[in-house]
Amino acid sequence: MILDEILNAKRREIAERRRTIPLADLEARARSRPAPVDLAAALRENGVRLIAEIKRASPSKGTLREGLDPVRLALTYATHGAAAISVLTDRYFQGDLEDLEAVSSAVRSAGYTVPVLRKDFLLDPFQVTEARAAGADAVLLIVTALTDEALGSLISAAESLGMTPLIEVHDEADVARALPLHPRVVGINSRRLRDFTIDRDRFAQLARRFPEGTILVAESGVTTAADVQRLGRHGADAVLVGEALVTATDIAARVREMVAGGAR
Repeated sequence: MILDEILNAKRREIAERRRTIPLADLEARARSRPAPVDLAAALRENGVRLIAEIKRASPSKGTLREGLDPVRLALTYATHGAAAISVLTDRYFQGDLEDLEAVSSAVRSAGYTVPVLRKDFLLDPFQVTEARAAGADAVLLIVTALTDEALGSLISAAESLGMTPLIEVHDEADVARALPLHPRVVGINSRRLRDFTIDRDRFAQLARRFPEGTILVAESGVTTAADVQRLGRHGADAVLVGEALVTATDIAARVREMVAGGAR
């Protein structure tokens, strides 16, 4: 299974980073950062908001855009209306924490208050501290990849650093585990993690399970403004889009199209 392979590799990676990077140093860097920008507040605005993702590659398709410059891409996203920026830092997607740090620094230096999300397979609070030290305002937590104890620990770690956890669910079992935690922001991923195929009906099926007031983010399979509009009718407050933006001939135009699709 692709997921099992990724998680096993991630556990080895975490163990190595724990051996080579002192936690005290990361904590000091995290504390030195300005206060995180609130992802939930950024997504509560009217309409379906766009979380634009910096995604170099996918395990199934390989490199998506040769010579991708994460800083230039992030500034394009922010300039043309993205409400938040997601940075993939997992090596299976050719990502790196250096991308996250560079993006966070550039976005803040340019005067944007757009929150930056670390998207990865987070299994250990050490990675949450890494994310804040690199400038992340929010972290993605995948319910399917975590035990209840680990999920609770990661949420606590994020909130203790002022970060917003985006709780990602894939099926009814994930929803049942997430609901008792009363998450503020929930990502409903239409991609089946076991084989990476898309179920276009999944968002509508799972969205109705969450109480009013929960911020719902539709993830995966969003490629057009029509998709944004359709998901908005099913209750999406935001969409997370990566591949459709990164592979566009005119990225700025595609961002504007997605933003306009979500306008109300």
